[in-house]
Amino acid sequence: MTVGSSVAGEGGGEGAKHDDRLAERPERPDPLPIPVVDNHCHLDIQRDDAPVVTLAQALAEAAAVGVDRVVQIGCDIESARWTAGIVDQHPALLGGVAIHPNEAPKHERAGDLDDVIDEIGSLAAHPRIRVIGETGLDYYRTGPEGVAAQHHSFRRHIQLAKDLGLALQIHDRDSHDDILRILAEEGAPETTVLHCFSGDMEMARECVRRGYYLSFAGTVTFKSAKSLRNALAVTPTEYLLVETDAPYLTPTPHRGRANAPYLIPLTVRAMAATLNTSVPQLCEALSTNSETVYGPW
Repeated sequence: MTVGSSVAGEGGGEGAKHDDRLAERPERPDPLPIPVVDNHCHLDIQRDDAPVVTLAQALAEAAAVGVDRVVQIGCDIESARWTAGIVDQHPALLGGVAIHPNEAPKHERAGDLDDVIDEIGSLAAHPRIRVIGETGLDYYRTGPEGVAAQHHSFRRHIQLAKDLGLALQIHDRDSHDDILRILAEEGAPETTVLHCFSGDMEMARECVRRGYYLSFAGTVTFKSAKSLRNALAVTPTEYLLVETDAPYLTPTPHRGRANAPYLIPLTVRAMAATLNTSVPQLCEALSTNSETVYGPW
């Protein structure tokens, strides 16, 4: 497992500051009755002060609670290369690669944005890379001067996903309208996932109308996230996925500690309560949807 990344802290800012709780690993939750997929995590990123866990240990801990498949996302060029190299070594792993929207302006300034996106396309030819992502837009950390680069990068990644016949995973932060507009203008890939969905009920309904999958993370368990739970409540189970975005967005009651795939059961049970469905039924849907999106492991 590598440590650090140029996108550290992207998951809501939790990774950017010191927190004494990072030194504590949350206890293992009760196992799920049916295995599910963590469809978005960053196993190459080590949060400052968090206990170091090997990749093999992280996958074993996840499997022990019913998270037996994981999609590892590499979203800068170094982590994309790492992801493409690691997916052959662990049968539980599939991969996704992209240039994160916060990375796009940096590459534009360096004059190599199109070159690194071309390399992403080459890495994505690996048969166990099943996702172009996370790409998209982030207006929280990148100011107006970086918007054009983000739009260009997003459009190119959309085309890559269509050219390669892969799923597209989208990062959307404070950019809902432009995300939907650009997807409509470019024509979304056949399989499109809104990673760490952050929209409201209206956006959830529009995404489902378009056939997009919505992936919910630990944020849905936060006390303040009523609007997000309302969005979840109107999303049919056939369009649902679950993720950690580890090591960020740790679900309640462990918010502030480092997240990991083994904590997915907390999010799944919170989702089931919001949907007023049984945990086994939701697990079955999440597992089926994941293999529909990414193919067999």
